[in-house]
Amino acid sequence: MSTREEESIAIQEAAASLPAAEGARPAAPTLPDVLPVLGLSDIVVFPGLIVPLLVETPSAIRLIDDVVAGDRFVGLVLQKQPELENPGPDELWQHGCASRVLRMLKYPDNTVRVLVEGVRRMRILGYETREPYLRARHELLRDTTDQSLEVTALARQVREKFLEVVELSPALAEQVKVAVINSEEPARLSDVVAANLNLSLEARQRLLEESRVRERLKGLLPLLVHELELLTLGSKIQKEVTSSLSKSQRDYFLREQIRVIQRELGEPNGGSPDLAALQAQLREAGMLPETLALAEKELERLRQTPITSPEYTLVRNYLDVLAGLPWARSTPDKLDLAEAERVLDRQHFGLAKVKDRLLEFLAVLKLNQQIKGPILCLVGPPGVGKTSLGQSVADALGRQFLRISLGGMRDEAEIRGHRRTYVGALPGRVIQGLRRAGSNNPVLLLDELDKIGADFRGDPAAALLEVLDPTQNRAFVDHYLEVPFDLSRVLFLTTANWLDPVHPALRDRLEVIELPSYTAEEKLAIARRHLVPRQIVEHGLRPNQVRIPNATLRHLIRDYTREPGVRQLEREIAAITRKAARRLVRRRRKLPCRITPADLTSLLGPPRFLAETAERIRDCGIALGLAWTPVGGELLFIEATRMPGTGKLLLTGSLGDVMKESAQAAHSYLRAQADTLGLNGVEFDKQDLHVHVPAGATPKDGPSAGLTILVALASLLTRRRVLPSLAMTGEISLRGRVLPVGGIQEKVLAAARSGLRTLILPAQNRKDWDEVPTGVRRRLEVRFVDNLAEALEAAIPASRPAPARPRRPRRPASRPST
Repeated sequence: MSTREEESIAIQEAAASLPAAEGARPAAPTLPDVLPVLGLSDIVVFPGLIVPLLVETPSAIRLIDDVVAGDRFVGLVLQKQPELENPGPDELWQHGCASRVLRMLKYPDNTVRVLVEGVRRMRILGYETREPYLRARHELLRDTTDQSLEVTALARQVREKFLEVVELSPALAEQVKVAVINSEEPARLSDVVAANLNLSLEARQRLLEESRVRERLKGLLPLLVHELELLTLGSKIQKEVTSSLSKSQRDYFLREQIRVIQRELGEPNGGSPDLAALQAQLREAGMLPETLALAEKELERLRQTPITSPEYTLVRNYLDVLAGLPWARSTPDKLDLAEAERVLDRQHFGLAKVKDRLLEFLAVLKLNQQIKGPILCLVGPPGVGKTSLGQSVADALGRQFLRISLGGMRDEAEIRGHRRTYVGALPGRVIQGLRRAGSNNPVLLLDELDKIGADFRGDPAAALLEVLDPTQNRAFVDHYLEVPFDLSRVLFLTTANWLDPVHPALRDRLEVIELPSYTAEEKLAIARRHLVPRQIVEHGLRPNQVRIPNATLRHLIRDYTREPGVRQLEREIAAITRKAARRLVRRRRKLPCRITPADLTSLLGPPRFLAETAERIRDCGIALGLAWTPVGGELLFIEATRMPGTGKLLLTGSLGDVMKESAQAAHSYLRAQADTLGLNGVEFDKQDLHVHVPAGATPKDGPSAGLTILVALASLLTRRRVLPSLAMTGEISLRGRVLPVGGIQEKVLAAARSGLRTLILPAQNRKDWDEVPTGVRRRLEVRFVDNLAEALEAAIPASRPAPARPRRPRRPASRPST
């Protein structure tokens, strides 16, 4: 069964039934050898104490009826599992308290309230019956004590500590304090303290089982000290909270009184110097009249808001942002075109298109100060200087420079800001940057435009439509500000590796300037003018301590790097500089360290890239194409073979749908023009053709490989090899035309980088050939073709016979991905 403490029985009745004040326990009455046993779920009864109980289960009610009708004695034992209603012998502790029922009251809800008094400790020896309730044989335990000084001292310590607990605990009644004060016997004192101290049921059960008074007192002392520490700490916290609340209320009333006095005196600004300074900043910021009126309204609301209110902080932060924005502050432009050109040339080599466009803007700005800033988009492979060019532009114009990285941005609020209803709301990155710059006409670089993401929080690219539109950004509204801000004087620069991922509406707002890959000569000049001096200074060396000749740099560019930019080249130069510094530190004589081409193998290891040579195309059915990737141009080897079959065309190498369709078009053209091409003896229906593009783990797609696939198949079927050192690109049609493709400049630079000498390009791409650097054009021979007949005549002339024994081509050094 389960029992619980019942608060409805008056505490005064229980206190009236306590033993006499002198603390002498009455003689124990004679108890029967067998007692009914009642299990208790949430209380431990100690000898000499009166406790109210609630009895609910039928078996327990019957037990109480029989006990009241008899000698009124019952054994009260704690249950091991409180949730059990009818516990058995195994679910009860062995020790309990023999008690006497003083009063019983029955209620209409079929429950019984009883008032019991603990008589003696007892130990159960065995159970006689289980039905209708438990009856057990027992042994009464006598308290063992002595009159030693130790017991007296322990009792005194327990009494003093418990009285301190009573003073700090409001839950303990005054009768408990009286009972403790009048308990002279140590045994009686220990039971009163154990029954009223805030202890767990297990701790109380251990104290009940202990019949040695000295040990009970020793066990109570640490429990009292722990409870006293908890109550002391709780009391301290309560006092601090009460003191804080009292101080806050006092401060609030004092501020209200001051505000009323200032209102009566007619003092402006609420009399606060801080708010007066804020109002002055708002009026001097140069914002529009509508914006100033809104700011004044918010400031007045701030004056009426208590400083302890959370709304006060929100409004104050908003006004601080408004006051800190450069509404009318701008940086004067440097309008000296010659000086701007010198700055751009000193910090960047090449990039003629970008420099010319910026100088044109500066010239127009000198004539018309109210011109809107252009929205330039620098598109090119990694490492060609797009990001660093933004700082150079700011230096040339004398403006502040800001950079916002868009890579991985997925939240529209990063651009437009959060509304002030959200916790922790902030302005967007654009407004925050202008506030830091302190100018409304900085150079703002939006880096990695092609790597913006989108999710459930919105699309940042859609938010940029307003920012990057010269006709709309004059009144750009940030969600946090909720007032228009003029962005028309900001010079926006954006960077991207390619434009395909950029939203078409956003792309339409951009003035695109393409930055091609660097040629070997440009890399050499950049390394000599910028990279080598920078690495020497960063490694703590002087220019005369390390010498890297041009021949060494050329070998480094050709054999250890293959990239459109110069990042890897700078890393290799840094590695050489570190090893040179190590040599100088070890040397006794401080002689200059000269790095020759022969030293590169010992410093950096064997060459990582080998130049493409004519030996790569030794067999029929192999053609070399050119591919464009976001990181620059690449070579694309295409292999073809045939085998007995049913006329199928097999395509492998992780090809996309467009590239597969180009292969199908090439196959169809060869079958349709077999007579013209001299393929009368080829039985297409009795053999399968297999086209493979190496580097199968890299996805490839696009129409520009169609000409290369056709040439590879024609070489296979005619058993004539493709000319060595020849590469090509172009889209084909079923009518035999060669159509134009994109990325010509990057493809041509990749061919020059790889040591090729001849190119076949579509005739309609002749205009793109003029954009290729002059030094590269001089090193390459190009054939422009309009149709496939011209392309086949240029790629596989009839005078080149097939080799006697086919050999498998070697895999290219760099794997293209188109």
